[in-house]
Formats: sequence, structure tokens, C-alpha cells
Amino acid sequence: MSWTPRLELGDRDGAVYLRIAGAIQADVRAGVLRRGDRLPGTRAVAKSLGVHRNTVLAAWEELEAQGWIGTRPSSGTFVTADLPPLLEAAPTPKSEAAGFDVEPPAFVPTYGDSADGALGLLAGKPDLRLVPGDLLGRAWRRVLATPRKAREVLSYGDPRGLPSLRRELTAMLAARRGVSADADRIVVTRGAQNALFLAAQAIVRPGDAVLVEEMGFPPAWAAFRSAGADVHPVPVDAWGIRTDAIEQWIAAHGPPRAIYVTPHHQYPTMGVMGPGRRARLMELARRHRFAIVEDDYDNEFHYDGQPVRPLAASDDAGVVVYVGTLSKVLAPGLRLGYVVAAKPVIEAIARVRRIVDRQGDRISEAAMAELLADGTVPRHIRRVRRIYRQRRLVLAQELRRQLGHVLELEVPPGGLAFWARVTDDGVDIAAWQARCLERDLVFRIGQELHFDGSDPRHLRLGYAALDESELIEAVRRMRAAL
Repeated sequence: MSWTPRLELGDRDGAVYLRIAGAIQADVRAGVLRRGDRLPGTRAVAKSLGVHRNTVLAAWEELEAQGWIGTRPSSGTFVTADLPPLLEAAPTPKSEAAGFDVEPPAFVPTYGDSADGALGLLAGKPDLRLVPGDLLGRAWRRVLATPRKAREVLSYGDPRGLPSLRRELTAMLAARRGVSADADRIVVTRGAQNALFLAAQAIVRPGDAVLVEEMGFPPAWAAFRSAGADVHPVPVDAWGIRTDAIEQWIAAHGPPRAIYVTPHHQYPTMGVMGPGRRARLMELARRHRFAIVEDDYDNEFHYDGQPVRPLAASDDAGVVVYVGTLSKVLAPGLRLGYVVAAKPVIEAIARVRRIVDRQGDRISEAAMAELLADGTVPRHIRRVRRIYRQRRLVLAQELRRQLGHVLELEVPPGGLAFWARVTDDGVDIAAWQARCLERDLVFRIGQELHFDGSDPRHLRLGYAALDESELIEAVRRMRAAL
């Protein structure tokens, strides 16, 4: 037959034999070649295309391997007779839409991200310029340069994490936070968000009620919803989640499956939960047998007095699932967090981990274990705590000096952000945020952090990622946008 592949070889990318095979597939789909048609000989095709016969033979082998053509002894090569009709249909333009129903996930804001080149008053991001990159690099190289360690970290391992890192974390938690746990009661995760997701999957059943702080962290709410939870807000005040409101909810609906809280520095208001309220929350959890998921996201950064001990430090009933992170201590890109809980909870989390992730990054875990053991991480924490404390004072001073006529704020005892109230009712907060973005300045507003999206007329302004001159410039842009 006179048919040849419609192909312009030229200088295009891709192996020639694959392009020949693709051209034949295209002609079958378009109906130029029909099922059962005989193909010309490989020598004739090679001559018409100006290629070596071996190239055409390779294309034929590829097509035969995929089931498009078949060879009959002494008869030649033919388009496969039993190709399904779908393969002969005319090609349609590729669509961005999926060819099946997809349930979109709940919207989760991109916390910690900002526009390229913009100044970010974002609380979830430390100053990456302060990270001891040389020390991190040496730790990674030492791990891989030691044959025994290299074999260990490059293989499969325990989904709970590398034993050496779990031991170092339990020692750190016991010494600095009063959380007593052995290495079998901890899972190393890929950051705090991964920890929340795994914990939710392990403890929540579809339809379970989970209570969360009305002003709070939307990605945490999304983690519980992903496990099938019915998520319900509880009001917060200057001292965190209101336990009287929890009691009222239990009286009306029965005990929840879990409560998610940020008692050390309430997210986003920065309130510190007092001892009486902590004791009441723990007593409610023990009596009604629900889990307290405690997110201690910035424990290291407390500047005035000693940090309040976590709820997990007084948990004698196994009701607290304690979540922490090293992302704000060093860098979010390291993706290292952890969960401390009773052994049955840890075993359940490990089973979920095997499904979704199998295990963590064992190389990073080994390097981090070394950095904790040799004192690098504790020294880094002490250094950045001093720096962030000073930046807290600079931002407070500039906000009061330049924007005191529209903003009211209290300097919190710790954390990495302010919760500032807009006192001028004439200010459109969302419009102010948008105008700041036009000036390459990013921050969060209270509307984004309220459970029902209402406007509490607050701004959340982080200060860790910017140096003092950048903080002054950020406030200047806020004033200019106002």
C-alpha cells in the first residue's frame, strides 16, 4: 500500500522511533488506518522517511508491544484487528477537567507562603537567614559518609521514625517541657500539619464531633474534616478556649470525640490558658473520655518568664495527643514534627503512616538527632529567641508610632506574632490588606481565621522573618496603604 507515516522529522525532541510509532497511533485514531489494514514493509517506510531500517524496526517493536500492530508469518504486519473502537475515535482536545467526578477538598489557606519578593508579616515563618546552614550540611554529610548510618537511613524503617531522633526528642521534651514519655510513645512526622492529619485519621471516625477554637487555625480544621469529623467551634477569650462553653456543648450534645486546642499561645489571639482553665479541661477529658489534641506550635518562643507547661505534662489519664514541630525552630523546609500520645494512639498513627507515607525522611531524622545531641539546636534556639524578642519590641514600637491612631495591641509574653485590633470602624480591613499586597506586603486578617468567616476586626502580624529595618519598612507600607 502507498501509506506512510505523516511525519516531519526535522530537529524535534524525542527518539525518532517513538515519533514514528506515535504517528501510526495517531493515524489509527483518526481513521486513516483501519483495523486489519496491512502496513507497508519496513524498508519502504525507512526509505520514504530517510531513516535507517533499524529505526523503523524499533518503532514496529514498540507498537507491537503496546498491542497496536501484529505480524502474520509470510503475510506481513497489520493493524490489530480487535482494537477497541475507542482507539479509532477521532482525537479530542485535551481538557483540564478530570474525566470522572472529583470531590474538591476543603479550601486550606497557604499559611507561611507569600508573594515573590514581598515582605511577609507572617507568623508561621522563621527568618531563614539565621539558619546555621553549614552545620546542617555537615550533619547530613556525616550521616551519609558513615557506612553503617548510611545503610540504616537509606533503607526502610519504623513508620514511627528513626529511634535515635525519637530518643533525643523525648529527652528534650522531658527536660524543657516536663513531658515524660519514652521513645515508644512518639511518632516523628513531616511537620505539624502532617502530625495533625495522622492524629485525626487515627482517632476520629466518620461522623464524630470534634470541637475547635472559634478563632483558630483553618488547616487543623481541614485535617479533622478529612477524617470525616463534624467540626464545631467553641468561643475563645483572652485566656484561650472557654471551658464553660465546652461544658454547655457537652450538656446539649454529649461528649465530643476530640477537642483541638492551642493553650500555650492561642492561635491566633496569643492568649495563654491559665492553670484553672487547664485543670478544668483536663478533668472534662478524663470524665467524658475524649481526646485533647494539643498543638504546641511555638513553645520555644516565650520571652517573659517561664513558658507554661503543656497539658501533656500533667496527663496521667492518656487523654492528650501532643503535637510539636521543629519547623519554626529551624526551617519549614525540613518538615520535621512529632506526636506524643498513649501507646495505642501511637500504634494507630503508625498504621495510618504506613498507608499514606510508609515512613519519614530517615536521612533528615538522623541528621536532626545529631544536631540535638551535640547541642546545635538548643544553641540555635537560644540565639534566635534573643533576636525575635528584640524584633517583637521593634514591631510593637513602630505599630504604635505609625499606626497607633487605628491599631490597638498588647505585647504578648511569647510567640511570633501580634493580634492587633483595628479601632477605627471606618477602615475596610480586607481592602487595606489588598492595598498592602499591591505594595508587596503580606499579612493575615481576622476574617481568614474565624470559623464562620466573620470579621473580628483584627490583624495577625508576625515579626520573626523580617529584620528590624524590614519591620520598619513593612509598617511604613501599611501606613501608606491605609
